[in-house]
Amino acid sequence: MSCTVLHVLVRAVAVFRLPLAMLAASALAGCASSPPGGVQVVDRGHNQGRAPVVQRQPVRDGHYVVQRGDTLYSIAFRFGWDWKALAAHNGLRDPYIIRVGQTIRFDNRPIGSSQPAVASAPPVTTSPVVTQPAQNRPPVAVTAPPATQPARPPVANTPATTPVTPVTRSATGWSWPTQGTVISRFSSNGSLNKGIDIAGELGQPVLAASDGSVVYAGSGLRGYGELIIIKHSDTYVSAYGHNRRLLVREGQQVKAGQSIAEMGSTGADRVKLHFEIRRQGKPVDPLQYLPRR
Repeated sequence: MSCTVLHVLVRAVAVFRLPLAMLAASALAGCASSPPGGVQVVDRGHNQGRAPVVQRQPVRDGHYVVQRGDTLYSIAFRFGWDWKALAAHNGLRDPYIIRVGQTIRFDNRPIGSSQPAVASAPPVTTSPVVTQPAQNRPPVAVTAPPATQPARPPVANTPATTPVTPVTRSATGWSWPTQGTVISRFSSNGSLNKGIDIAGELGQPVLAASDGSVVYAGSGLRGYGELIIIKHSDTYVSAYGHNRRLLVREGQQVKAGQSIAEMGSTGADRVKLHFEIRRQGKPVDPLQYLPRR
């Protein structure tokens, strides 16, 4: 209905039905405030037009003893922390080197305190299951032999040499990490799926979803199989799980569309890619960031 017609409608019904006149006047006010060419869209972040992102809280009690193969990023990823916040909480500074046997605290006890302890991360699931809340799990002490060498030696930042495939990026700079059908979607409820699962063929290329640096490459996080974590900025990291073979190493720089792994079924019941995007340590729905297709 045009604004001109609404003007006529207001005058016509004002003397008969006041509520209807008020309704038409309200619509008329909307016409008067609409800018030429359409209604203004207010940018409310990457979530615009979709359900709000529900952010899970990181583990806030106990501590974790660093094991061989751990990195600060993998520990933060496992326990739902932003890596910067976890580093600050434990007094770690650049280059953020951690050592086997070192205590990483999640609570506010002094770093030298030993109770209570957190044995490992809550089970990581990529299909809907219901798990017991963290506060109801009994604490179990974890021990590791003292060592002086870093848990994972720092690697120089060098460009990866794997092929780069031209990709289509979303307005926020993300691209699809592989071809295939999404067979499991993100869940914002409790400990359900923290990302999406994409079906494909064994050995199919897995691509970096945006430019960044590989901060973890290994199989130390239960439930993810052969996993790669890429840091894109101080805010975002992405994760790629269940790979057959990893093609990049920690410390390497990658571009969007660059091959980082081969799709597989490690830690899974079928061949698929489990893909996550985390914002300040908290899982968000990847479909809100990836290009529509």
